[in-house]
Amino acid sequence: MHAGEKLPSEQELAQTFGVAPATVREALLSLRSRGLLVTRRGRGGGSFVADSADPMAFTTEALLATTRVSLRDAATHYLAITRACVELAARRADPSEVELIRARVHRAHGGDLRMWRRIVDDAVIELAALSQSARLTREQMRLQAELSPFFALIDQDEAEQRRRLEAMDSILNAVAEADASRAGNLVADAVAHDVTWLIDHRAELEAQ
Repeated sequence: MHAGEKLPSEQELAQTFGVAPATVREALLSLRSRGLLVTRRGRGGGSFVADSADPMAFTTEALLATTRVSLRDAATHYLAITRACVELAARRADPSEVELIRARVHRAHGGDLRMWRRIVDDAVIELAALSQSARLTREQMRLQAELSPFFALIDQDEAEQRRRLEAMDSILNAVAEADASRAGNLVADAVAHDVTWLIDHRAELEAQ
């Protein structure tokens, strides 16, 4: 999210992340106390990203606060869901639907990082939807919302953006060709790369 952007309601956030509204309220209070969110009253009010907030600084802080074990656990969960989605999509999707996703991702590459991440997140969710499993798609949406800020840290590097584009292309090719096994293995390779990058980057930050 960017400065000035309005957050969803507490109820919507609770549903997205699968937690109690009280947990969301506590998290929002913590973010406000750190100057990352502001509350506006009246018509059109709500919680907004503070103009002075630096999303990358916040994500870097979150990365440092996350243990290597937790990062690997999150990656294992993400892999299980994403792999299941793409393998089912490979069995059920029409190749023309896959090409629409590919076209949107390619148009976004090389532009604004925030827009790039939004398009990639949407592409992963659209690919999950091609699995024709509502439960898997909902969980993929929740995981993208949780982990996308960490992926954005990686994608600040142009070479990493290019690698992600190439990985997405390969996965989409496998899905379009109905090769479920190859699609799943490619997802595993991509997730392994991301979690290794995050763990290495965390170690570099700690050493500074």
